[in-house]
Amino acid sequence: MIDYALAVGSARLTERLFGTSLDVLRDVQGRRVGDILHDLRSPASDQTLAQAEALVTGWDTAPLTADVLARAPRLRLVVHAGGGTDHLFPDGYGGLTVLDVGDVNAVPVAEYTLAMILLANKETFRAQQLYRHRRTVVDREEEFPVAGNYDRTIGVISASRIGRLVIEHLESFPGLRTLLYDPHPSARAGLPPGVVRVDLDTLLASSDVVTVHAPVLPETHRMIGSRELALLRDGATLINTARGSLIDAGALEAELVSGRIQAILDVTDPEPLPAQSPLYDLPHVLLTPHIAGSVGTELRRMGAAVADHLTAAAQHQHATQPVPR
Repeated sequence: MIDYALAVGSARLTERLFGTSLDVLRDVQGRRVGDILHDLRSPASDQTLAQAEALVTGWDTAPLTADVLARAPRLRLVVHAGGGTDHLFPDGYGGLTVLDVGDVNAVPVAEYTLAMILLANKETFRAQQLYRHRRTVVDREEEFPVAGNYDRTIGVISASRIGRLVIEHLESFPGLRTLLYDPHPSARAGLPPGVVRVDLDTLLASSDVVTVHAPVLPETHRMIGSRELALLRDGATLINTARGSLIDAGALEAELVSGRIQAILDVTDPEPLPAQSPLYDLPHVLLTPHIAGSVGTELRRMGAAVADHLTAAAQHQHATQPVPR
């Protein structure tokens, strides 16, 4: 009997998550690991799907359509090695228990965000370019009169799990004030006492750095457009590690080309940007290729979390609450 089947995407990603021997999963209650399924839509996957009780998915897994689920009659658990799972189930969850490791993946995103906030406030990226260009002594008092991480305001958009982690990290820096915009009543729960909830316009107009962590919903699509961008202070930094579609791409490009604000973008719309995009060459724009989430060694932490979920399932308990429907 095949207990667990893997459909996380490429063989390379599978190796990064679980190692070449899949020992992390083979140790789960003595259960056997089935074939690695590279294409759930292929008839070659039929035998493994038909026997699998649990399926491990990843970022590159094809959607688990009603047709795919019909070919997996014994399937009762899906563990997603990633964050959100809605895209995996276009036809509904079909009575399955669905777990993810989004809390684990949130850790490096929050760490990346914190690092970028501190570096942006210190004007590190401009300093590096200035030093490379001049190749001599730089007058720090003249060039960086307002740089630093004291008496600065950070605006966090959304008390999502990543947004909350960022807020927790910021609490370690008493020189930083934290503003939060999140219209949902549940956002109040568990916030540190120093966090001030404000409306979006106030946050944008009052912050030295604005970091976006909102979920992708119909109401958040392009929630930041030309009007909102115009509210940002001159020289403010906008960080986006969530999704590119939360910001109007045309409006953002126009604002950045003007040179009035700075941006650190780990996600864009589209992603990647076209090769001719001016953002690649702007000195006040830092682009990274969607690396804020788990990469390299951090993937092993996600693999271990997947194994924890499977162990809990084998013991007839859940390591965490199932993903909300």
